[in-house]
Amino acid sequence: MSKYYYDFHIHSCLSPCADDDMTPANIAGMASLAGLNIVALTDHNTCRNCPAFFKAAKQCGIVPVAGMELTTQEDIHVVCLFEHLDQALEFGEAVNRNRILIENRPDIFGNQYVTDADENIIDTEPYLLSNATKLDLNSAVKLAENFGGICFPAHIDRQANGLIAVLGSFPDYPTFRHAEFHDISKSDEFKINHSCLNDMMLLSGSDAHYLWDIRDKSSYFEIEDEEYSSALIRQRLFDILRGA
Repeated sequence: MSKYYYDFHIHSCLSPCADDDMTPANIAGMASLAGLNIVALTDHNTCRNCPAFFKAAKQCGIVPVAGMELTTQEDIHVVCLFEHLDQALEFGEAVNRNRILIENRPDIFGNQYVTDADENIIDTEPYLLSNATKLDLNSAVKLAENFGGICFPAHIDRQANGLIAVLGSFPDYPTFRHAEFHDISKSDEFKINHSCLNDMMLLSGSDAHYLWDIRDKSSYFEIEDEEYSSALIRQRLFDILRGA
C-alpha cells in the first residue's frame, strides 16, 4: 500500500475563468512539483482538454483522471469523474447537447483554448463554457452515471455555486456518497447542520484556476500498487470511490 496524494478539481486554459498558462502540460508539471500523484482535469462543462492532459501526465509520472465541473440548471457546480477517458469524452458530447449557447467574449470572460500535450493551441471554444446547462441536478448526475461517472457537489463550503448555498441543504435526490470541500478544515462545522455529511466520503479540491493555486500534497488515498500501472491505480481508486 502506498499513499497517493490527489487533487480532483483543476481547471485548464479551456475554462474561461482560468489563466492561459493553465495548459494541460503546465498543470501536469506543477502537480508533479507539488508532490501530487493523482490529478483530475475538470473544466467547466467540457472534457476537451483531457486527451492532452493524459499525455502530459504520463510524461510527468502523474496518474490522470478525466473529469468535468458541470454547472446544473440550478447553477450548482458538480464534479464528475470518469475512470476511462473515452467515457468522459462521450459524456462531454452529451453535455454539449444540453448547453445553452452564448457566444464567448474573451475580453470579458477569458479565452477558451484547446491544446495538445505540447502546449500548442489546436482549437478555441466559441461559446461560453461557464454558464448553466439545461440539466437539472438530478438529470446531470443520472447522465454522468450512465457513462460510468462518479459525481459529487463541488466546494460545498462556498457561497458561489455551492449546493448548500443554492438549495440550503442536501436534497433527497440525487443521493450523494461524496462531497467536496475547498477548505476541508470546515467539514466538522458543516456536519453540525448537515448530518448527512457524516455518512459521506469528504474530499478536498483546490479548484485551481492558476498554476499557483495548485496545492502541495495534503489529502491522499492508500492504494495497493503492486504491478504498478497508471490504469491499474486509476481502477483501484475508482473501486475505493465506488465503495468496493
